[in-house]
Amino acid sequence: MPHSPTSRNKTYIHLWKPESRGAACPPTGAAHYNRLLPTDAQREPLAVVLVSPRNPLNIGAAARAMANFGFSRLAVVAPFAPSWREARSAVGAPELLQKASETATLAEAVADCTLVVGTASLAYRKPLQPVVALPHLAPLVAREWARGGRVALLFGGEKHGLERGDLSFCHLLAAIPTDPSQPSMNLGQSVAVCLYELAARAGASQDAEIAAVAERDRRSASSAALDRLAGLAEETMVAAQSSPASLREANRRDLRLLTRRLALSERDARRIMGIFRRILWRLKRDSAGKP
Repeated sequence: MPHSPTSRNKTYIHLWKPESRGAACPPTGAAHYNRLLPTDAQREPLAVVLVSPRNPLNIGAAARAMANFGFSRLAVVAPFAPSWREARSAVGAPELLQKASETATLAEAVADCTLVVGTASLAYRKPLQPVVALPHLAPLVAREWARGGRVALLFGGEKHGLERGDLSFCHLLAAIPTDPSQPSMNLGQSVAVCLYELAARAGASQDAEIAAVAERDRRSASSAALDRLAGLAEETMVAAQSSPASLREANRRDLRLLTRRLALSERDARRIMGIFRRILWRLKRDSAGKP
């Protein structure tokens, strides 16, 4: 059948064609496509932590990405610009910026977190923690949420990313697949990509994880508890004269990494601290010449 003059150059695409007049229409609308997003209660235990960000516009872009996917806990560590809360790029998220916490150190920002995930390019560094491809991160986050834990997602500054000391607070690293010719991403883009993956996958994963985690009382030790354990181990090493001053900073960083690799529960962390306290007490008593 020849084309009519009015339809000759038109292309018609039929996405759906019912077989009968009574066939149901395909589901449409935001509610359908957003149905797998985590609930507010599921999203609350996750904090986005920006470490030493320099450009307020990037902080605002990160806040906007958080608002897009319903996350609200933002922590900013040692920001370069004092006026970062006024960033105009936080479109639709000015309240999120105003409510964000500001800390001087990363240790303060992640103190209550039981899983700390660092984001870093692997092009110029050798990772010391397990590395997880970003699409595989959501089930791990969902498992931690199911245990009642809290998760921190760390992003470094624009210039150098997360520094070596920052990475020592991380239990694992999440890698965003990027082309080798341009491995680094803008801070706001990185936050958006990571939160999309978590928002799209973690909510669907959590129901299965809640059923699988019968060990809910095995709550992971918080970052602050692991820091206390690492500090006690360092104090014991010093008392035993096995940590010279020239190596203490390196030993401190290694102990932070080690305690996170062990994936300790709160109970196990307390037990190990008790062991170190007894050893330390004996070392101090012996050094004082007491029987």
